[in-house]
Amino acid sequence: MSEEIRIKHTIPVRARPDILYRLALEPGRRVTWDKNYVSGAYEGSEGRLANNALVNFKFARNLLGLKFQARYGQLQAPQRGGWESVAPFGPIEKMTQSWNFKAMPGGTEVTFGINARVRYRWAARQVERIVNNMVISTLMALQKQVDAQGAQLMEDMGKEMAAKQKAEQKAAREAAKAARRKK
Repeated sequence: MSEEIRIKHTIPVRARPDILYRLALEPGRRVTWDKNYVSGAYEGSEGRLANNALVNFKFARNLLGLKFQARYGQLQAPQRGGWESVAPFGPIEKMTQSWNFKAMPGGTEVTFGINARVRYRWAARQVERIVNNMVISTLMALQKQVDAQGAQLMEDMGKEMAAKQKAEQKAAREAAKAARRKK
């Protein structure tokens, strides 16, 4: 007998919805920052994010390394999107993933949800724990990915400011030395 699992979490992220939409839903981009996925690629040569597009995913080893195929649906850029598995894989009969991006002052409210139907009741609790950890770690990784880009920009700006201040201090010291020599 199958068991239903529904998990949904929401966090604020300091980025525009269109940037987050692409990061979360493009399989190639998703694999670069989300450690829960080992690979993700579109089926066939048409590889683009569109309704009914097929994509092949492979989970990381901590998620049993399961491979599965999913179909995108309900794509409304940049507000929401998601996919659902095409066929059963491992202990999971069906899995759907949904993303909602709601613009707010200072960033975006991101809601990430997974619904899964587990084939075996005895495995439901373990799968629920694994999926819950996956949702939380994915949201944290998304926030970290966006913050890393902003942090790099801030670090670069900080280095520029420090170099500028150092140059100004050196010029002031040289001017003070020159003024003392004239006396």
